Amino acid sequence: MTKHYVIVGGGVAAVHAAKAIRDQDAESEISILGEEDQLPYNRIKLTKGLFTDLHSEKVLIKKEKWYRDNRISVKTSTRISSVHPDRQLVETEDGQSVSYHKLLLCMGARNRALPIEGAGLNNVHTLRDMNDADRLKDSLQDGSRVAVIGGGVQGIETAWALHEAGYQVTVIEAFHRLMGRQLDEKSSQLLKDTLERSGVKVILQSGVASITGTEFVTGITLDDQSHFSCDHVVYSIGIVPNTALVNGSNILVRQGILVNDQMQTNDPHVYAAGDVAEINGHVEGLWGGAIEQGRIAGNNMAANLTVYRRAVPVTLFNAFGLSLFSIGNVDERQCDMAVCGEENGAYTLIYVKDNTITGAISWQGAAASLVYKAAVEQGITLTGIDLNGSNIVEIMAEVQTRLN
Repeated sequence: MTKHYVIVGGGVAAVHAAKAIRDQDAESEISILGEEDQLPYNRIKLTKGLFTDLHSEKVLIKKEKWYRDNRISVKTSTRISSVHPDRQLVETEDGQSVSYHKLLLCMGARNRALPIEGAGLNNVHTLRDMNDADRLKDSLQDGSRVAVIGGGVQGIETAWALHEAGYQVTVIEAFHRLMGRQLDEKSSQLLKDTLERSGVKVILQSGVASITGTEFVTGITLDDQSHFSCDHVVYSIGIVPNTALVNGSNILVRQGILVNDQMQTNDPHVYAAGDVAEINGHVEGLWGGAIEQGRIAGNNMAANLTVYRRAVPVTLFNAFGLSLFSIGNVDERQCDMAVCGEENGAYTLIYVKDNTITGAISWQGAAASLVYKAAVEQGITLTGIDLNGSNIVEIMAEVQTRLN
């Protein structure tokens, strides 16, 4: 009997898993079952390219021909209602049963909801799928004032897209700096200054108490009870893994679906990858991590045993005329020392622990990130380099010579 690999979810993890399976197994049946009505697409384009044509082939992870050539069946607009590991089948919302040899769960995550009064008003938006982007763009009018709640990467990229399109934008962040997970104090201040010079208002260290309005948004009240008017709210305050599908099954869940380092759940025939998976107590929520987790899951489903090792986190940020990157662990509390300075005229900061570079932040642009990423990945030793007496250029020149 022909094996049937079933993948639930239509994101980047699903596509890379399907490719990995097909690379190992040329004969078996592979099905991707996705809820959305289009082929799997590059979800990061929802913010980076909000006002481009998101329905063009350019946003697809793979074009239709690729699936056809690789004999991978993609069933769009297919919602799965239940999973039955004991019988090795899933049921669709319209009552169909789909049997599997191995199952991969890639349902992704949803954006964390705003737990405040007024969050259900018209013109309160979040960006997680194509329909969200379409609804936001369709509802905007000339002169619309938009409040963006959340000063992380997605929030700032959304603010940039809206600003570029001519809308009046205010960014509200509860933390004391923008992109707090990726940037140090100085970089965050430079980013804030750039936004404000561009005409975007930035409010830090302030939570949102409520969104005001009767049917449609009319404004926002902050925790200090100050108020300002706006016509739309777009929020980005974190993600929650979509684990509801396995409720009532034997699949173990904590924050996400629990997997081992082969992306396998507690059921030997069921795997999980991407934003829905929790490995070593951590849900990554990163694009690069989802790609690698999908690849590892696919390999292991097809019996080519490989182990997932968490990828070095990389953030490439291009907005408001800036090009910067943040790589690895940039939490200064977890390093022994930090060395800052300028390389090629751009502010750069490297984090050092146990005499190796564990992270870096730099305004040099994406192309310059490769040497830093390689140094972190390879754990290049800094032994013999005078970190206190050398500048960034000298340190990185020596690191370059030590890279494989």
